[in-house]
Amino acid sequence: MKLTVVSAGLSTPSSTRLLADRLAEVARDELADQGHTVSIEVVELRTLAGDVANHFVTGFAPPRLAAAIDAVTGSDGLIAVTPVFTASYSGLFKSFFDVIAPDALTRQPVLVAATGGTARHSLVLEHALRPLFAYLRAAVVPTAVYAASEDWGSGGDEYTDGLPARIRRAGGELAALMAARPARDEPGDDVTALERQLADLRFD
Repeated sequence: MKLTVVSAGLSTPSSTRLLADRLAEVARDELADQGHTVSIEVVELRTLAGDVANHFVTGFAPPRLAAAIDAVTGSDGLIAVTPVFTASYSGLFKSFFDVIAPDALTRQPVLVAATGGTARHSLVLEHALRPLFAYLRAAVVPTAVYAASEDWGSGGDEYTDGLPARIRRAGGELAALMAARPARDEPGDDVTALERQLADLRFD
């Protein structure tokens, strides 16, 4: 299985990338426990900003951007994480997904997450990120993860409270959806399996 992580963090190190990595680790470990081998590819959007802009002007994706798009659209699962800018996802994050064909993520399992300086922006997950991927017809997991600055030092048990618990739950949900979706080279329609798994997760 292939899991692709899109991080729109602009700094190094980045709390956005840190959150993305932790979510990916949980999903990978959950799938490994089920006997699946998972490869993880990380797309750092800050390195592609110029290529994304050129694509809008020319209509053609430079090689690095084309490779990133192929990684996202060809994966079995996607983790998409953005910092919050002006109460929404970053312009770079939105621009990257704007250059992806509208139907390229249809039924793809997606986990959405965001980072910000204050918990007041946590609704960006439901007001911006989830509608974006619903428009792209992705299968978005029920639990989205928001990490404010204070969340990183708040501690909390990995399974019962705080940011660690949200990461564990969301990563597990993504793993469940990825496992329910047949491999791309297997015959058959994956709609029923994904819809059943999503329903089970929502009422878990």
